[in-house]
Amino acid sequence: MREELSGAGVPNRASVARMYDAMLGGQHNFAIDREAVAAFTAIDPQVRTLARANRAFLRRAVRFLVDSGVRQFIDLGSGIPTQGNVHEVAQALDPRCRVLYVDNDPVAVAHSASLLADNPDADVLDADIRSPADILAAPRLRRLIDLDQPVAVLMITILHFVTEAEDPAGVVAAFRDALPAEGWLALSHATDEDRPDTAAAVGQLYRAKATSPVTARSRERILGLFDGFDLTEPGLVHVPLWRPDAGDEVPERPSEYWVYAGVGRKSP
Repeated sequence: MREELSGAGVPNRASVARMYDAMLGGQHNFAIDREAVAAFTAIDPQVRTLARANRAFLRRAVRFLVDSGVRQFIDLGSGIPTQGNVHEVAQALDPRCRVLYVDNDPVAVAHSASLLADNPDADVLDADIRSPADILAAPRLRRLIDLDQPVAVLMITILHFVTEAEDPAGVVAAFRDALPAEGWLALSHATDEDRPDTAAAVGQLYRAKATSPVTARSRERILGLFDGFDLTEPGLVHVPLWRPDAGDEVPERPSEYWVYAGVGRKSP
C-alpha cells in the first residue's frame, strides 16, 4: 500500500520499512514512524531485540545459501539499507554474488539506489510483492538474475503484510514456479500462536498507524507457505533457533520471539 503525504510532503502514516529501520537504530525514518515504534514497544518491550534477531537470521540464512551454492538473491520487501545487507554478506563470501532488492517504499528504494550506484552486481526494483508477475518480468530482474541458475528468494518478515484476500500462498507459489531446480526460499513470519494478545494488539496498531496491516498466522499456516519446498534442518523454528552461530545467546523462552523462520529448497 502506497503512503499518503501531507501538504508539506511529510508522510501522514508510518511505513513498515521505515519502522523497521527505526527499530534497528537507523536514521531513515520520520517522527511518525518513531511514534509508531514507541507504541509497538509499549505492547512488546523487546520489539527492538526481536528486530535484531530477525536481521541476524537473514545474515545466517544468506551465509548458509552461499555455502549451498547460491550466487543469486531476490530480496522481497527488502526495506531500507542498514548494516549487514544481503549483498554485503553474500559478496563478502563470493564477490560474484548478485542481488536484486525489491520494495515499494519510496525511501527504501531511493536509499537502496544510492547505496548500490557503484555496485554492478546489485540493484533495486520498485515493485510490490503482491504482483509477482510484474517482478518476474521486470527488465531489472532479467538483467541481473538468471532464473536458469541457482537462486534464492528471500521473504523476511514481509508475508505477514499480505492479507488472506491477497493470497500469500499464491504469491509464494508464483515465485516457486519461476525458480529453477536449484531454487531456494528463506522466510520469516510473525505468529499469533505464542502470544495471541500481543499479536492482536500489534495488528490493531498497524491498521491504525501504518500503511500495511499485519496478519500474524499459526505455525501450521506458515509451514504451508513452504509448499513445494523441502525445509532444511532445523525446520521451521522460532527465529533465534535457526542455526545460531557459535557464541550466540539462545533464549530460554524462544516463543517470546514470536516470529518463525525457515529455509527450504525447491522440491524435485
